Amino acid sequence: MIKPKWKFAFTFSIITTIFGFMLGVQYRSIEEPDERDTRDMWELREDLKREQKLQVELLEEIRKYDQMQREMEKNESPEKALKDTLEELKAKAGLTEVKGEGVVLTVEPLFDSNLLGKPIQPISPELLKRLINEVNSYEAKEISINGYRVVNTTVIRDINGITKIDGNSLNTYPIEIKILSNDAEKLYSKINGSALKDDFAIDNLKLTVSAPQKQLIIPPYEKSIRIQNMAPLKDEKEGN
Repeated sequence: MIKPKWKFAFTFSIITTIFGFMLGVQYRSIEEPDERDTRDMWELREDLKREQKLQVELLEEIRKYDQMQREMEKNESPEKALKDTLEELKAKAGLTEVKGEGVVLTVEPLFDSNLLGKPIQPISPELLKRLINEVNSYEAKEISINGYRVVNTTVIRDINGITKIDGNSLNTYPIEIKILSNDAEKLYSKINGSALKDDFAIDNLKLTVSAPQKQLIIPPYEKSIRIQNMAPLKDEKEGN
């Protein structure tokens, strides 16, 4: 039978392992192909602001889990604490369905191919990533694109002329983007007051913002999350 002290130590080590895994997922930027940094001063400032915000959030997470550790030391049921922590971290990593207020963006061609005299082009990865970064700066909580959940490991790129999100093609219109926020009215106002619609119009795309909605559903992320530079810790006493 496992002694209570060792049982706690074993359970807490599992929790810290899960926390490290999920934290790596939570604070990893959206992946992009390697390329030369061509950001201007405004973009660099915006990136710096985002990194500073992430740093504050990380410090808050560390304090939170320090408190959790102290509570677990007094807790008679570490298994329940482990289960609760796992569910919380899965939610933060985007692995669970979420509901809440928000807005729905619709992307469709501004002019049809007959008027332009050429085929309608797919939405570009750069434009889509700019949209995501922009709404994140407006404190968006969760995002899905055509039903595909956007998480911090999401890859948006061009493959053979087709824009794909985590391998799923975005080659037909309309494209539906759901965004959750703690304040849907504020999010709606900020998007409408931004230059996003003009940015889309340059690419012959019309960006429409729905009225704030009280209940939207964002599906869970369904693909495997890839974590690099992490390996199991070997027990020094293993084999003794």
